[in-house]
Amino acid sequence: MGVRSRSPVARHPGSPLSSHFGSEEGSGSGSSSSQSQENQTPTTDADPTLYWDEPSPDPNKTSFSPDPRVVLSRSDTFGGVHKEKELAAEEDDEDEDDDSNELDDSDEEEAEVEHVNLTAPRPTIVISSARASLAPVSLLASGGITPISPAQRYPGWLSEVVRPLEEFIDEPVDPREVYLDLQEIAEGESGSVYAATLANDKSHRLKLPPLIKAQDNDNAQNGIKTLVAIKSVAILPSGSEKLADLERELKLLKGLMHPNVLGLDALYVDLQEDSLWIRMELMERSLADVIGLVTEGLMLQERMMARFASDVLEALVYLQSHGIAHRDVRSDNLLLNSHGILKLTDFSNAIQTTSQSSTCSDPVGVLYWQAPEVRCAPYDPLKVDVWSLGATVWEMAEAEPPFFQTSEAEDRWPPLTHPEVYSPAFREFLRACSDPPATRPSPAELAKNPFINNSCGRPVIIQILSQCMAIEKIVQERELSPQP
Repeated sequence: MGVRSRSPVARHPGSPLSSHFGSEEGSGSGSSSSQSQENQTPTTDADPTLYWDEPSPDPNKTSFSPDPRVVLSRSDTFGGVHKEKELAAEEDDEDEDDDSNELDDSDEEEAEVEHVNLTAPRPTIVISSARASLAPVSLLASGGITPISPAQRYPGWLSEVVRPLEEFIDEPVDPREVYLDLQEIAEGESGSVYAATLANDKSHRLKLPPLIKAQDNDNAQNGIKTLVAIKSVAILPSGSEKLADLERELKLLKGLMHPNVLGLDALYVDLQEDSLWIRMELMERSLADVIGLVTEGLMLQERMMARFASDVLEALVYLQSHGIAHRDVRSDNLLLNSHGILKLTDFSNAIQTTSQSSTCSDPVGVLYWQAPEVRCAPYDPLKVDVWSLGATVWEMAEAEPPFFQTSEAEDRWPPLTHPEVYSPAFREFLRACSDPPATRPSPAELAKNPFINNSCGRPVIIQILSQCMAIEKIVQERELSPQP
């Protein structure tokens, strides 16, 4: 299971402001970032890649000594407040004579030196064209205790760069001990995405949202392997816009969880390669990947489109109830999991609206899915998501985004190639999504549309995923076969 690759095509240019922390970039989401334009980060104011994995090392030899602190989370969501309890150490044999104490101290020092000398190298992710030697581990504090303070745990410049993300980082955890067998499944501008296996015997140490924590525990108790996606983002001494975007995204999504929103489950610091590891749900493929197979024979029926649109509407209703506008809804930013559930991802352009700041003036998104009012600001950011959803539904019907065949975008969709094959409810849904902002319906209103009410069941979408895999296999075999 993993994100399926899709070659970038011209009809899916990348977002001009895409950090893709929540999406599988490049081959993962199908976005062609090379064709995107550069803009500033929006505000509310206006060589082959080589990877191999080694057997999991003995934690007694390669990890830090057990920390005598117990971290208890008081928050029900990722990134919440947590406190620490230090367990008092008990001292024994206080009645020993001085000679015995000196002998014991000498033995302990020799044992400690032996432990350090026996420390084994840890597995590493190697992004190069040749195998590299594995880096050794060094203890960060005397006695081998992992310090909790960022200034102590992260040496030098690293502590300053990650300080803004401190509240979101699961600091006591070394991610290389918890997430094993990493395999690269996507690569993009901000980092690579890996499929990883959770070490069930260490899952209890993780700070996760309650529902995800419970699911991990259930899998561990039943002997089920837990697969996750890990996004690796390099940390630079000078910092980067990607980390700033990540901070915005984490703060925006803090405390939010919905079945149709792909969240960022946890954040870790990899001290071995000075990178951030972002844990997310492992997704199967993007909606853009699915649409891209229509030209290879995949059939997308109207009821299937309705199911996808319904999932997006559920996400938008939830987000707008919290005053959040996504502002970059498109097929590349909609990912399917193995259960056939479509989830909205990549909140790099999203903003929080308030009664005092309900309009925007910055141009965001990609032209083919971009609401016309974005090009003549100011605009209501909550309204543009509905237009973008309509553009995505139009794309499912035509197998390419609207305005792809024209020189410039307009205020209404281009005519459908075969409108007669679609129901009146489908055509009415498209028309409503392209209404002017003043009369454009909200996601909650669109969710009651007859087109949405006629959506197929989830098993049909799971079957679509199987068909996608079968078609991709045929395409790959065709490409590998000798040409006459």
